[in-house]
Amino acid sequence: MTSSTQPIAGPKMPPLASAAAPISHRLPRFALRLLEWGIPAALVVALAIGFARYRAAHPNALVHYETGVVDRGALAAKVTATGALSALVTVQVGSQVSGRIGSLSVDFESVVKQGQTIATIEPSLFKAQVAQARASFLSANAALAKANADRALAERQFERAKALLAEGLMSKSDYDTAEATVDVTEAARGAATADVGQARASLDQALLNLHYTMIVSPIDGVVISRNVDVGQTVAAALQAPTLFTIAQDLTHMQVDTNVAEADVGKIRPALAVTFTVDAYPQREFKGVVRQVRDNAQTLQNVVTYDAVIDVDNSERLLKPGMTASVVFTYATRESVLRIPNAALRFKPDAATLAAMDARHAVPPNSNPLKVDERVVWVLHENEAAARTIRTGITDGSSTEALAGDLRDGDRVVVEANSATPTKP
Repeated sequence: MTSSTQPIAGPKMPPLASAAAPISHRLPRFALRLLEWGIPAALVVALAIGFARYRAAHPNALVHYETGVVDRGALAAKVTATGALSALVTVQVGSQVSGRIGSLSVDFESVVKQGQTIATIEPSLFKAQVAQARASFLSANAALAKANADRALAERQFERAKALLAEGLMSKSDYDTAEATVDVTEAARGAATADVGQARASLDQALLNLHYTMIVSPIDGVVISRNVDVGQTVAAALQAPTLFTIAQDLTHMQVDTNVAEADVGKIRPALAVTFTVDAYPQREFKGVVRQVRDNAQTLQNVVTYDAVIDVDNSERLLKPGMTASVVFTYATRESVLRIPNAALRFKPDAATLAAMDARHAVPPNSNPLKVDERVVWVLHENEAAARTIRTGITDGSSTEALAGDLRDGDRVVVEANSATPTKP
């Protein structure tokens, strides 16, 4: 017999409220509004109070700083200048006489020796002048010979006149005539002698002009310029025209630089320099200062001096006339404190200075600075403090710190701006 157990039905219980039911079903409407708007408002108030307290504790937060870093390293003090390359000796060869160019023996880049004929002027006219001067010279010699003969004849006649006058066979007037004839012939002989000298000088000048038709090199060197062609007429009436330019030795050259008067005191003979030229921008050439010339050059009220630099040009890369950008390194230092030059130039304006910490402000004119002293502003925890330092050499971007309260790694202010205007 099968038996089954039936559940016993108990009394029914009411359903419990769900724990996950929305709060809005359990809170009044005004409380819900308070929560929606009160929490953000409380956060805004808290942020405002925090910002006010931060500004009270950090007054310099109103100043925006740009800084550089003090570091330690090598420093080289330099002076820059520009100049032009040239040969040590450059000679401009001209013509002493006028005429037509008959021949040219050399051209650009020709190597010449001293005394070598490099051009000729057509000599026909000068040969004719020599022949004419020689004929005049011979004629003057003949005239001198005739004057000598006349002088000898006049002396013999005068001797006879003296004898005849002593014997009473000649009148006094004839004797005076014979004596005067001697003087006249003597004067004529002197004039003839002078004519011979003049004719000789004219002949020498004609021969010299003929010799000048052969243009020779005055030095050993290289022809760097030729200004004439065969058949061209040159005129030397007012000044000698330049036919050739000859450089003595292009394996040794020089740079003539224009050094500003503010920097010339730093340049001295035997100072090593470097320079570059546009033809080889990646190549650095070396040289040595030979002399600093005292002759000043003034252009538009700018005074410069010529510092002459000797250059080795064994490779023949450098050419006369090239523009050189020269760097004179007059002092070097190893392992020194280096300050950015922008920090030395920084000087806060009135508004920025008022926004900075007044405890670190520098009273105006309280401590006059020496020539080598500067004021820098060191930033620490967003507060800038002014410090006086003594400076040394500079390379244009950094300066050596010789003395002062600075350490490697300090941040120095190079620019500062006030975030809000200062109240008057």
